[in-house]
Amino acid sequence: MKFTKAFIILTGTALVTLKTTNAAQAARFGRVEFPNGVLSFADVVISYNPSINNGSPIASARNPNKALGAPDSGLIDFGCDVSLGVGGSLTLKFTNNFLSGSGNRTADLWIFETGLDKEATFVDISKDGLTWYSLGKVSGGTQGIDIDAFGWGKNDLFSYVRLTDDPNQGNRTGTKFPIGKIDPFLGADIDAVGAIWYPQSQNSNPQTVPEPTSVVGLIVLSVFTTLSQLLLKNKATKQTLQKL
Repeated sequence: MKFTKAFIILTGTALVTLKTTNAAQAARFGRVEFPNGVLSFADVVISYNPSINNGSPIASARNPNKALGAPDSGLIDFGCDVSLGVGGSLTLKFTNNFLSGSGNRTADLWIFETGLDKEATFVDISKDGLTWYSLGKVSGGTQGIDIDAFGWGKNDLFSYVRLTDDPNQGNRTGTKFPIGKIDPFLGADIDAVGAIWYPQSQNSNPQTVPEPTSVVGLIVLSVFTTLSQLLLKNKATKQTLQKL
């Protein structure tokens, strides 16, 4: 029957759309799952101040835009991150999300540092890019920080993260590199910076996922609207035939 077919088509389409939209939200990068997927990562480079020693880091390793977005470096891929140099720094900004406390003891901020020589960085955060708050130092590799442990909560919204290479850790001169004479990637190598929990920014246009109850309401409304139109059309057809 055409009414039943219309109901099945509308309901099936709505349910498939809901399932696809929900699945697009969360994403796992390395060992960390980000509930908001790629929206979780820094969007803009505010400043980049590399410290160059013996020509290192080399020019191709000094592109700060490689630290934006989701992490994409592999175990032997040296082209997807930016090197800070000994004591160098990188400041990034979130534009379509905030970094904030989560109200629990899980890590809120994640630093993805790569390279053969894992190197530590000092981490500072700011709400306005002017006043900065230290989160201490994290070792190299993929490391998370619980900003609640520093007294920050869900209502504290940070947009800026500054990373500074620890000049007293790692290869500081560029020599004694295991592959060659000079280490071409001095300093911490930053692939990405992500916030695992945050409220949506008022200035962003995030993907909106309707509540299940809203979806059900929309399905019911669409079905009844379609059925009403079909009934009216059927009634009008019968009236026309009776007049003939």
